[in-house]
Amino acid sequence: MLTKSTAVAKPAEIERKWYVVDAEGLTLGRMATQVATILRGKHKPCYTPHVDTGDFVIIINADKVVLTGKKLDQKIYYRHSGYPGGLKATKYRHLMEKKPAFVVEKAVRGMLPKNTLGRQMYRKLKVYAGSEHPHQAQKPEKLEIKA
Repeated sequence: MLTKSTAVAKPAEIERKWYVVDAEGLTLGRMATQVATILRGKHKPCYTPHVDTGDFVIIINADKVVLTGKKLDQKIYYRHSGYPGGLKATKYRHLMEKKPAFVVEKAVRGMLPKNTLGRQMYRKLKVYAGSEHPHQAQKPEKLEIKA
């Protein structure tokens, strides 16, 4: 009895592309979901859940990303030092002034798997606050994000 086997992508056979996303005027969460899909490789027909089949993504103008509603003043990022009373809270507006690239990285990272494979996918994300990036040699394609 013959059975058909499912095609499984092998890491050596994967062709990786470079995409550039202009975040100016885009909603943070909607952009992050589409970028996470590309980093995982779910847009490719050869997608395999246990293999990193994704592409590289460069995000420029991270400082011009927008949030809907009152999130600019109400959204808070928390972190804990591990010591009693060590909870730190930072407002989104303050983070956007200090580290706008961190906000976009954190949004995308939260949508990737929480394991070794997710950390490998996250390394293919490059975020820059301005409109310039040092990856021209890779000839990135412009990626249109649906708003």
